[in-house]
Amino acid sequence: MRVLGSSMLSALKRLSTRKPPTLVSNIRSLSSFGTMSLPERQPFSPDFFFRQLFDGESSTYSYLLADLKNGEAVIIDPVLEQAKRDAQLVKDLGFQLKYAINTHMHADHITGSGWLRKLTGCQSVIAAASGAKADRHLKEGDRIDFGTHVIDTLATPGHTNGCMSYVIKDQACIFTGDTLLIRGCGRTDFQEGCPRNLYDNVHSKIFTLPENFRIYPAHDYKGQMESSVWEEKRYNPRLTKDIDEFVKIMDTLNLPYPKKIDASLPANRECGVYDIPKE
Repeated sequence: MRVLGSSMLSALKRLSTRKPPTLVSNIRSLSSFGTMSLPERQPFSPDFFFRQLFDGESSTYSYLLADLKNGEAVIIDPVLEQAKRDAQLVKDLGFQLKYAINTHMHADHITGSGWLRKLTGCQSVIAAASGAKADRHLKEGDRIDFGTHVIDTLATPGHTNGCMSYVIKDQACIFTGDTLLIRGCGRTDFQEGCPRNLYDNVHSKIFTLPENFRIYPAHDYKGQMESSVWEEKRYNPRLTKDIDEFVKIMDTLNLPYPKKIDASLPANRECGVYDIPKE
């Protein structure tokens, strides 16, 4: 029988006491190869309510946000046909709707802010540059408070001249309207749109936010619900180009005339008030 040397015995002893690799260690190993390079996701705080709502006809996302401590709520980009649904949800949850906020004057649907104003007593809000009527007109740097939560406003024209994006820093998220979509952006061929302005505003005001900030757009046509600054800086097929190529892309889209623009724009200039259903 062969006698093992002391160095061989020490090596065998170390192997016998070594723990098998765990799932965590395997994930850490994978991350070192760049397969898990997503930035850490910040959860919403316990006192912050978030509900994403959808209108199927216009593929519009609306967002109901609330302070769970005092019940004050806001809704971003409500749709006329869904106003009764949204008002009922606010009532069911025991919230008080403080503001109905628009990211811009929409061309593909009529805002629900006017009807919600009648149903709930909330105030309507939009950028002053939009030219639309509202109870409160915003400029960049204005703040919107609901409970202890604060929305900071960024002027991000380009899709239209009155586009605004709304940032909630404490919750690490931004509501971008049609300025920045998931793997896309809003068209720039009407309502004083300008591709250079859109590109500059996205790159200087949105892409400079922390990369883990979640992006919530006003529309999606492929079933995606959210993105992040990290994702769009890397994978947006238009906005990852240089500015001249982006302008060329936007100038040659040749998109059809929006189906509801002739009804939507006049109504939205009046905060959607004159097209409120009779019932």
